[in-house]
Amino acid sequence: MQSVTVHWCAEVSSKFPQLAISIGTINNVVVEKENQKVKELKKALFTEVRAQHNVEELRENPTVRAYRDFYWKLNIDPTKTRPSGEALLRRVLRGDELPTISTAVDAYNLASMKTIIPISGFDRDTLHPPFNVRFAENGETFIGIGMQKPVALASNMLVLADTKRVLCIYPHRDADQTKITLKTKNILIVAYGAPGITHQQLEGAVELALEYIGMCCGGEIGTIKVFSSTPK
Repeated sequence: MQSVTVHWCAEVSSKFPQLAISIGTINNVVVEKENQKVKELKKALFTEVRAQHNVEELRENPTVRAYRDFYWKLNIDPTKTRPSGEALLRRVLRGDELPTISTAVDAYNLASMKTIIPISGFDRDTLHPPFNVRFAENGETFIGIGMQKPVALASNMLVLADTKRVLCIYPHRDADQTKITLKTKNILIVAYGAPGITHQQLEGAVELALEYIGMCCGGEIGTIKVFSSTPK
């Protein structure tokens, strides 16, 4: 796969000049349903975040607030469709476990929970770059993970796409066709920004996700880059 490039449509850059995403890769991983390393990582991180956060005060957290404010601008009610990082953290703070999907997905979900940054993981070999951050075309179809049939997107919905399909409804629902499976060997991680979220936060979230995947699945970590809607 060629080097990562991200294009921002002019409408997105104009409406959200402070938006950015960070992308990183890890290759030659071995994905399992579960293993002892991911179990131990979950246990340690659940203890850590429960000591750091209180579920009743979570909405006052600056990162949570930034994504909630951004959701309202996207016409998404963040109390009904929560940003994924907040949703994962909130679940753990309430005493629940995170779902066991696979070692790779569980690993990057833990990074999302810890940083409160929404993160996607894709099977890199199913992607067709370059990537685009744009508004959906009215009626464009999308099949998210767990969906039984396609849904039609509205023209005000922000998406991440490659040259063949929508990869994610920005920043909370990933496509089924490009998801990580037990056969995945090469992974691409995306951390989604919002106004008020720094490039350092996004890069740090991707770095942590790749570190956790490496701990649980092995592999070689590649370069991490940040792509801004208004590059300097």
